[in-house]
Amino acid sequence: MSKLLVCILLLSFSVCFGANKKATDDYRSLVQRAKVGDQTVNFRDLRFAYMDSEDYEKGSDTEAQKKTMWAALKEHNFKDAVTNADAVLAGDYADIDAHFVEYVSHRELKEAELSDLHHSIFQGLLRSITDSGDGKTPETAFQVIEVHEEYVVLRAMGVSFPKSQSLMKKGGHSYDAVTFEDQGTHKDVTLYFNVDIPAKHAL
Repeated sequence: MSKLLVCILLLSFSVCFGANKKATDDYRSLVQRAKVGDQTVNFRDLRFAYMDSEDYEKGSDTEAQKKTMWAALKEHNFKDAVTNADAVLAGDYADIDAHFVEYVSHRELKEAELSDLHHSIFQGLLRSITDSGDGKTPETAFQVIEVHEEYVVLRAMGVSFPKSQSLMKKGGHSYDAVTFEDQGTHKDVTLYFNVDIPAKHAL
């Protein structure tokens, strides 16, 4: 291998590693600020940094804990719900569902400070999606970092069961088009979610 090729490979590795390290540092810094109730945290930045961070790359399979936290919440076993939500957030502090479970569980356990904290983070994360567009067209789609965020937005709108979901391409971008029945008008409504980020990480 030529010295020039070695240099190019090392430079490429350095640039990629540097970008990954910055995202990791940014994510962890924002998480620490969020944990102490810093109201100035940009939750869009937190979500996006997580997806490019070493924490995301390392990955942590918490599907079992996610299922258990919801089951525990439903059964009013709030301590177990918190324990499992904590495990989810340890690997992904951008997980909106886990913050919701923490908010409700701590509220029921009369732990107002923790409940308020997670409620604030839940709202901040959700708002960082809904502020990214209105979802009415591909051009104004909500931008999500993971597909499950689509269901968080739909649930916040009172939508339990979408009628259909389809992947579409337009203008070099990827979108999920989700159709559901509006409970007020009983007409079909379609919302668009930009899924460029989850599509990139699925490669």
